[in-house]
Amino acid sequence: MSVDSIFPGLKSLLTYDKRNLKDDIAAGLTVGVMLIPQGMAYAMIAGLAPIYGLYASTIPILIYAVMGTSRQLAVGPVAMVSLLTASGVSVLAEGGSEAYLGYVLLLALMVGAIQLLMGVFRLGFLVNFLSHPVISGFTSAAAIIIGASQLKHLLGVALPKSHYVHEIFIAAIRQFSEIHWPTLLLGAGGIGIILIMKRISRSIPGQIIAVIVSIFVVSLFHLDQLGVKIVGEVPSGLPVFQIPNFSMESFNSLLPIALAISLVSYMESIAVAKAMQARHKNYKLSPNQELIALGLSNIGGSFFQSYPVTGGFSRTAVNDQAGAKTTLASIISAFLVLLTLLFLTDLFYMMPNAILAAVIIVAVIGLIDVKEAIHLWHTHRIDFWMLIATFVATLVLGIEKGILIGVTLSLVMVIFQSSYPHHAELGQVPGSDFYRNVDRFPGVLVRDDVLIIRFDASLFFGNSLRFRESLNDYIEQKGKRLKAIVLNCESINNIDSTALKMLEEVLEDTDKLGIKLLFASVKGPIRDRLLHTSTFGRNGEDHFFMSIQDAVEYFDETRGGVKQGMRHEDYVLQTNR
Repeated sequence: MSVDSIFPGLKSLLTYDKRNLKDDIAAGLTVGVMLIPQGMAYAMIAGLAPIYGLYASTIPILIYAVMGTSRQLAVGPVAMVSLLTASGVSVLAEGGSEAYLGYVLLLALMVGAIQLLMGVFRLGFLVNFLSHPVISGFTSAAAIIIGASQLKHLLGVALPKSHYVHEIFIAAIRQFSEIHWPTLLLGAGGIGIILIMKRISRSIPGQIIAVIVSIFVVSLFHLDQLGVKIVGEVPSGLPVFQIPNFSMESFNSLLPIALAISLVSYMESIAVAKAMQARHKNYKLSPNQELIALGLSNIGGSFFQSYPVTGGFSRTAVNDQAGAKTTLASIISAFLVLLTLLFLTDLFYMMPNAILAAVIIVAVIGLIDVKEAIHLWHTHRIDFWMLIATFVATLVLGIEKGILIGVTLSLVMVIFQSSYPHHAELGQVPGSDFYRNVDRFPGVLVRDDVLIIRFDASLFFGNSLRFRESLNDYIEQKGKRLKAIVLNCESINNIDSTALKMLEEVLEDTDKLGIKLLFASVKGPIRDRLLHTSTFGRNGEDHFFMSIQDAVEYFDETRGGVKQGMRHEDYVLQTNR
């Protein structure tokens, strides 16, 4: 493995084209300014002091910049991972406590280690088992939970800490009369400013404008003395090196949520990274290297007081729109945060918590995907109900159970679809050698004495019985006039021992019924396995043909015995595809 493949970001920096410098500086400063209030806000979601959001916006970004393959991906704190962090750690320790921070740092280390191992062993494909409808349902529900968790900061009232959204809403309604109106007006004003700036241009850092305006208003009218909660003192200085405390008890407690964060954060990151690469196409994205880069970013960050991070949708979009050409833009963003930690933390003293809540609420509104639900309702009802089930489970049962149910649904659907694949009887298109589904092409020619079927899946122990039952149903429908079965195998890519045994039994049964069993368009590896069985091995060459038409013509020529001049090899499959 070459150094370039391990440090692809570093390679692009060493061969840097100075013509990109202006764009990278503009994008880096824009995202850096956006990252400061977002990082502080997302840290609050994770149950941490705002300063830890800034810590998470430094070392991990620098590590990814030299190891990642995406040139536009903006790594750092994101709402979803922050919520998952809080949901997993809050059951182990009180938020804001030293023990809570210790669990969070260990969690970042575990997430990084899991992602690193997945990348090293090329296990990125595992995220494919999280179907898009399940992720959409989970993300939409999590967005609502995140927004609900910020109501206490937006309304200025004490609400119970809960991951069950109905409990938060009920408590908010009961305390309607206690709403602190100056706090609500500040938060609503912040939401308005951010939304207006987004409408004008996504490259304008609406969050930082809202922060500046809110700090000015609070300072001018002394709203902190009227009950508006402010951030207060933000410690200055760089994050210090700290080895996460490890124990087997902590490891076992955090492992489920670490696995969930590893998969969900990677899926979010790789999805947006692929979207960016598709827009530019001047570099190659490596999913497994992305896992390694994210893993090492989290591992490195865990030693410098960072909680788990990943690539975020909103900041990546802004990074791209602002003109980022290489990972130098991310390095500039990280250095801007470092400068803020060293010299500018005092400026955030009067920042109201309501404005951080506004930043979060605007960010998560875009995660609620109503259009996807409507689209699935019209195009794929099963996927629609999977989305709804995951959405409701996450809202009612909580984050961890919601994602567990979503993953289970994804796996159940994979098993169901592979166990009950599509199959069809085929008929001949008049005047041609083509054969098509009789249910979709009513004009095709269907013979009483020949059954032509297509089974659209690999054959294995999970669907062998389904194949046998379907074949028996077709045979019964044809009745005693049936003399030959042609199995179109073009969709069968693999076959296991259970399926091989089943086909041997089918061949024996059809022989007893006087029915010829023929195979068309068989792939080489499948044919080899069949010919190695005792049943097919005896006279297997009589069963395999290049095409359906070859099999049908061979049957017609030989049904009364081999005709004069007829050669079997004219029809038999000769290739080892």
